[in-house]
Amino acid sequence: MKVMKKEYCYAGISIFLWSTTATVTKLLLGSLNSMQIMLASSLFSFVFLFFFNLAKGTFLELKTYKLTDYVQISVIGTIGIFLYHLFLYLGIDRMNASQAFIINYLWPMMTMVFACILLKEKMTLQKGIAIFLSFLGVVQVTANGNLLQVEKSSIVGAVYCIMAALSYGLFCVLNKQKRYNKYLSMMLYYFVAMLISLFYIVFTKDWFVLSWSQTAGMFWIGVFTTAIAFTTWALALAKGDTAKISNLAYITPFLSLVWTWLILKEPLTLSSVVGLVMIVAGILIQLKK
Repeated sequence: MKVMKKEYCYAGISIFLWSTTATVTKLLLGSLNSMQIMLASSLFSFVFLFFFNLAKGTFLELKTYKLTDYVQISVIGTIGIFLYHLFLYLGIDRMNASQAFIINYLWPMMTMVFACILLKEKMTLQKGIAIFLSFLGVVQVTANGNLLQVEKSSIVGAVYCIMAALSYGLFCVLNKQKRYNKYLSMMLYYFVAMLISLFYIVFTKDWFVLSWSQTAGMFWIGVFTTAIAFTTWALALAKGDTAKISNLAYITPFLSLVWTWLILKEPLTLSSVVGLVMIVAGILIQLKK
């Protein structure tokens, strides 16, 4: 019983931290752009994971990696960390944070699609129905219940969030194929994202100085919602039933709706809730054996 409580405690920490992502990002986007947030947050993530790996003594494994491994890690990190977060931030910037985060939860569906393409898993009627239902949910959220009066910014934001989901879905499949040390590889992924962001900032001369409140926000996103949430989630999966723990992740967007309503004062609309239910229902349908 104690082990059970521990695994659900770890999962609960991850879910809580992830659910704050949209709200904190939206607050930061009031004074910073997406690439600036990407650079600062990935820097915090990398530094935290660097010391975490140092404490665990995993750096010795780097000697076993070949040049091809580092190239693959760079590609995976670019897709799953840099592009995913950048598209998500761009999406949140162009539509309500609650709507953006809901659409982002297409990523489990995208993981299934890429598994069929790259891992040659069979595409079934059940999976097809699940995809259709989830995309109907995206339309419902984007249109906010009225297809005839969809704002252009909402459409652009939805496209960015779908691209984020595509990026993370592909990342999950590629990451599963390679099976690198999860803590070490995650540190390297954030290092790659940090470098790309830094090159962009230097090239465009888009310099910025963080205020104390912005630094706190970046620290929260970089350390808590990414590095710590990832670590506690990995511990939860390691200690508990993988299938049961994984399904708990779908609580996250519902909890995120609460934060955007309480802190950002975004309306908690019926269309968003219905759309989210449709997306999650699609995910659960494709998971059903």
